[in-house]
Amino acid sequence: MAADEATPAASDRPAVLIIGGLGYTGRFLAKYIHDNNLASEIRLIDKHLPELAWLAPEFKDVCTRERFVQADAAREQSFPRIFDRANGKEFDYVFNCGGETRFSQDDEVYKLRTYGLSMAMGKEAARRKIKVFVENSTGMVYKPDAVPRKETDKTKPWSKLAKWKLQAEEDLAEIEGLNLLIFRTAHVYGPYTSKFLGTALCMARVYQSLGKEMKWLWKDELRTNTVHVEDVARALWIGVEWYGKAPRTTTPTFNLVDHGNTSQKTMAGLIHETFKIETGFHGTLINTFARMNLDHVVDEVNDETLDPWADLQTKAGISNSTPLTPFMEKELLRDMDLSLDGSLFEQETGFQYQHEMLSKEELDKVIESYKAMGWWP
Repeated sequence: MAADEATPAASDRPAVLIIGGLGYTGRFLAKYIHDNNLASEIRLIDKHLPELAWLAPEFKDVCTRERFVQADAAREQSFPRIFDRANGKEFDYVFNCGGETRFSQDDEVYKLRTYGLSMAMGKEAARRKIKVFVENSTGMVYKPDAVPRKETDKTKPWSKLAKWKLQAEEDLAEIEGLNLLIFRTAHVYGPYTSKFLGTALCMARVYQSLGKEMKWLWKDELRTNTVHVEDVARALWIGVEWYGKAPRTTTPTFNLVDHGNTSQKTMAGLIHETFKIETGFHGTLINTFARMNLDHVVDEVNDETLDPWADLQTKAGISNSTPLTPFMEKELLRDMDLSLDGSLFEQETGFQYQHEMLSKEELDKVIESYKAMGWWP
């Protein structure tokens, strides 16, 4: 135990359990809690080993072997290793940042690894009377619309992952005695990101190398709202502190989204500025064809980018595998607005975003983080 954890003041601080603690949001949450000395104990649960998680140097202090437990949190036999503490007390806060995060998987995969995980953890958290259980969900649960969706708006999940996340939200809310707090996030980005923004940056690098224009499907106004991972980490913590003070009759559910109202037009402009390549949008004819033949279009896009990306890596001497790829997921290429209104959380808690919007500066920082890890060709 570190010296600062042995001081009397440390005993007043909450003990924290993070499921999916080596995942993208999980590691940033752990780092935020650790850097600000907010917890008496941090335990990270993940199926993957730290050595295989592509951890950047700044996570080495928090994602240590001492804090880490390798376990499949969806399996009941793992519960004692996950929840039991040396002092016999329970954890105060449990953050569920785990589950399957890849798109376009089979329903069974999400049912087991996302829904099954949430339900297993939720039931055990209720049984152990955990003070707050945080379910990290997705903004893709809403019926898509260009008008920003509020928490009370109609749900209509448009990805399989979102379908099972919404099912988990609803069924967790039915668990007797579970102190539940739900967050629905926009596309999370930041240093080392490999998801939505990472894919776009890899594609842009390929088109830059080929000297070709990067064109988007659908309309330029299609919303692809974003939120920085550091803001998400802060918001999750502020949420649990708020939860203990606020009177409630229903499960608090909050959207997390920056103020940039990011759209495809935003992305195209930033990529043009960053990579100095032409960017644009396909016409009605191609969009109509794409709607009818999305599988075919996705395969074509991937055929166009994957080999050149591999060539770029070879030329740059990148022989190790990295989390970066220009591979486009069909579910991410659909004509669906991810448009969220995050004002409720700000009003309730006084939370303020430190990364107001996606900008060229933010893109540059992401690319710099890739270069620092030796991932960027």
